[in-house]
Amino acid sequence: MGQESAHDDFDWSVDKRNVASYSKEKRDELEQVYDGTFKSIEESELLSGTIVGLTKTDAIINIGFKSDGLVSLNEFRDLSDIKIGEEIEVMVVEKEDRHGHLHLSRKMARATRAWQKIVEFYKTGEVVTGTITSKTKGGLIVDVYGLETFLPGSQIDVKPVTDYDQYVGKTMDFKVVKINEAIRNAVVSHKALIESDIEQQRSVIISQLEKGQVLEGTVKNVTDFGAFIDLGGVDGLLYITDISWGRVTHPSEVLENGKKLNVVVLDFDDEKKRISLGLKQLTPHPWDNLPAEITEGAKVKGKVVNIEDYGAFLEIMPGVEGLVHVSEITWSSQPINAKEFFKMADEYEASVVTLDKDERKMSLSIKQMTEDPWETIESKFPIDSRHQGVVKNITPYGVFVELQTGIGGMIHISDLSWIKRYNHPSEFTKVGENIDVAILSIDKENRKLALGHKQLEEDPWNTFETVFPIGSVHEGIVTKKDEKGATVQLQYGLEAYAPARHLRKEDGSNVEADETLPFSIIEFDRNDKRIMVSHSRVWEASKAEEKDAARKEAAADGEKTKKAVKNLQSKVEKPTLGDLGALAALKDKMKKAEEGDNS
Repeated sequence: MGQESAHDDFDWSVDKRNVASYSKEKRDELEQVYDGTFKSIEESELLSGTIVGLTKTDAIINIGFKSDGLVSLNEFRDLSDIKIGEEIEVMVVEKEDRHGHLHLSRKMARATRAWQKIVEFYKTGEVVTGTITSKTKGGLIVDVYGLETFLPGSQIDVKPVTDYDQYVGKTMDFKVVKINEAIRNAVVSHKALIESDIEQQRSVIISQLEKGQVLEGTVKNVTDFGAFIDLGGVDGLLYITDISWGRVTHPSEVLENGKKLNVVVLDFDDEKKRISLGLKQLTPHPWDNLPAEITEGAKVKGKVVNIEDYGAFLEIMPGVEGLVHVSEITWSSQPINAKEFFKMADEYEASVVTLDKDERKMSLSIKQMTEDPWETIESKFPIDSRHQGVVKNITPYGVFVELQTGIGGMIHISDLSWIKRYNHPSEFTKVGENIDVAILSIDKENRKLALGHKQLEEDPWNTFETVFPIGSVHEGIVTKKDEKGATVQLQYGLEAYAPARHLRKEDGSNVEADETLPFSIIEFDRNDKRIMVSHSRVWEASKAEEKDAARKEAAADGEKTKKAVKNLQSKVEKPTLGDLGALAALKDKMKKAEEGDNS
């Protein structure tokens, strides 16, 4: 044990006047009282403090504790100026750090307070305000009360957003839609607010909806059948037929997305989910305001808006249409196909034939814009006159030729050629070709002309009758052959017919197609323009001629013998043996000649 010093027994409780002030018990009691004058604090607790001093690095904060705390000035960077005396909220990080100081944090206090608010707003659905600070994968970072929250790209707006950069730096309202307490993570949405507003507007609009009500809307989506109109949270359909009194081929001709317009409510279902809108109903029907100059007999101009088999509709003005019936297209009696004559959007001038304002119907005529050419048909197209026309149509029995607009006629198949028989007129001509014709007859009442083509030339059959007499032989080419016979081409382009029995050759075989052989005329009918020929008659006639020539020669020889015998008898009174021999020889010769005649 060491030696006691002079001060070891010094009583520190005695003041300078060497008077003991408090006993140990009393002192402990007083210290407890003193400690009781300060706050009792816990770590992570949020407290309000006052800035009582500033150093180069820290702010000195009095929170009512027995010692003041320090907060780094870095935690005040969001404030432009801090002053002594200002009150701030802080969190107790450590009651005593390694230096024995009370460690406080404004930043942690703000983050905790912000999270408490966010949790509260999530529960109540209250709107929060935040500033978008940066872009991140899949969305944006939003600063809400100093706490970073996530705004997904799909929650920015009701419309898809591709450019996120345009939102950075903006301050907007949000709704907290998701929180994670464990990691203090929150997801916010701006879209939810818009949808909420839209739903409120929708409820108001639907509750006030009435037929005939006029509302302002915005074209939301143009389709083939119409357009969806946004009425401020509720959509209505403007059908294509309700856009205009006139015909609309496609709604995009009149409407475009984003365009504002007034529409009238036409109808809606019981739940008011399907709303039908009208645009044309905001203006009077054009038939009710028909210009006074449009009367029967008036001349109008219109555009083809619809084509049917029976005619075409011309739009005189939007919503006012007239029908041009096929019978009013041209003065011609030839049937016209309206779908071939008219083209959509073509313009025509027409005359008003009938007008019924009550029924909203109008009939028009194109042909009456010109004089009826059939009134003066005899003077312009007299019988036997010659003209050139265009082949418009071909049928099995003839060719329809147009001579001028509204004037035309038919060439019968039999009037195409004097000499050639056609199975079908298409063998002679084609649609669209020019053709020369002669007027054969006029049927003014039925607006028909009988035309001929062969009549442009004289009938050659008068000449043929002398060239092809019956029995005459001519060379011919077999062009067609069947079981009944063959068609034979003669000179001058004439066609003849050979029955099957007349096609036998001399050697017993039959004439074949494409053979060139002699033919005999066996019939010539000028009226029916028909010639019949035979090849068999040619060689049969030749054989008969040879036989006839032989017979005639034998008969001539017999006559000579008779004359010789007579002559001999007149000179010799008595025959001699030699004479008798000569006579016998003559008789034998005569007998043979007679046999030859009889054979």
